[in-house]
Amino acid sequence: MSKRLTTGVELGEYASSILRQAQTFDRDVIWENRAPGERHHSGVEQMLLAFAMELALKAWYVFDHDKDDFKRTHNLLKLYDELKLESQDRLEKEFQQTVVPYHPNGLYIEFGIKDVLRQHADAFIDWRYLHERKKRGMSFHTSTFIATLEMVLRVFRTRYKTVKVEPLMATRTKPSS
Repeated sequence: MSKRLTTGVELGEYASSILRQAQTFDRDVIWENRAPGERHHSGVEQMLLAFAMELALKAWYVFDHDKDDFKRTHNLLKLYDELKLESQDRLEKEFQQTVVPYHPNGLYIEFGIKDVLRQHADAFIDWRYLHERKKRGMSFHTSTFIATLEMVLRVFRTRYKTVKVEPLMATRTKPSS
């Protein structure tokens, strides 16, 4: 198995795992069970979702370029732009078919995956450092972002197939002479 394949699959699995963990956050339970005077910190889910998307895009990159030396950035749009055009076209087509009908955006006449990634490009850094004042406003469209991330991971999993391989028997019978 090539290092590229192993690295890409692992990145995709890490992204899926982080997504599942972020989806277990129950805002109502967190809000209701806080101690008196305790502040509700809402940046963790957004940070984890952005990190999961980063890993998912890096998994695509590893497969596209047959190397595991990807850009050292958290910027989602920059990572997407590094993908091969065929991959970008494939993701855009799937986005239009599976995300746009259920998550329309009134801000754009034509709404695409790059719009979601542009809007959330620096979300990992922005939401990780939520305590720092920002000159610009911050927003995170959780349902659209999760739908996009799920789509990216689902389509990525179609790029490879895992097969269970049974080990050979430890002792082989010797041919009779």
